[in-house]
Amino acid sequence: MFGTHYRLERRSIRFVLAIVFVASIGGLFEIAPLFTIDETVEVDPDMRVYTPLEIAGRNIYIREGCYACHTQMIRTLRDEVERYGHYSLAVESQYDHPMLWGSKRTGPDIARLGGKYSDDWHVAHLDNPRDVVPESVMPAYRWLLRNELRTDDLGGQLLALRRVGVPYSDEMIANAPADARAQANADDPGAEDVAARYGEATNIRAFDGDAGRLTEMDALVAYLQILGRLSDAAGKQAAAGEVAQ
Repeated sequence: MFGTHYRLERRSIRFVLAIVFVASIGGLFEIAPLFTIDETVEVDPDMRVYTPLEIAGRNIYIREGCYACHTQMIRTLRDEVERYGHYSLAVESQYDHPMLWGSKRTGPDIARLGGKYSDDWHVAHLDNPRDVVPESVMPAYRWLLRNELRTDDLGGQLLALRRVGVPYSDEMIANAPADARAQANADDPGAEDVAARYGEATNIRAFDGDAGRLTEMDALVAYLQILGRLSDAAGKQAAAGEVAQ
């Protein structure tokens, strides 16, 4: 064995070719599955895109580093499925740029957090986590209720997302700032337009409890309340599995 290695090292060209050969084997196993990705990734024609307010909330989620302690990827392990729900599907993240699957769980996975708690719970939890979860080590984000949400750049953000494949229409992009404000106020004249553009199931209400102001808390809670609810692919798969049994 050592003799072979010694001979390779003395013949640099053969050594390089051996490295290329071994690396090619690993590369083949990584690249080959990509040619069948259309057959392995689920398709959901009814999946909707994030609203401008939810996009703003997602950006705040990234800005505050929430992804460092919470994953958004439920693995196929039995204990995870029993605790968090159906394992995550690739189609559920197709409009996520960047992906926020995460790699560490200081807190629970939140891939299917949407609708699990009320808006008031989320506001209280973000304002002071110990008020609702006494043992929590999560920091407080009190400034979210004080900071007004910036909306003038939302059209540009939707346009950028369209360039990487998210199907935002010209109408959605042009009305992004107004739609963000209307989604957080059910009495806003544009609230019906938001529902028309993004679907009747879109959450439209004052997420922070104050319809008179549009805050960063509105945006982040709107985002948390839609997690796991953009697509029903997992629910359909679970139902099909139950029928098969």
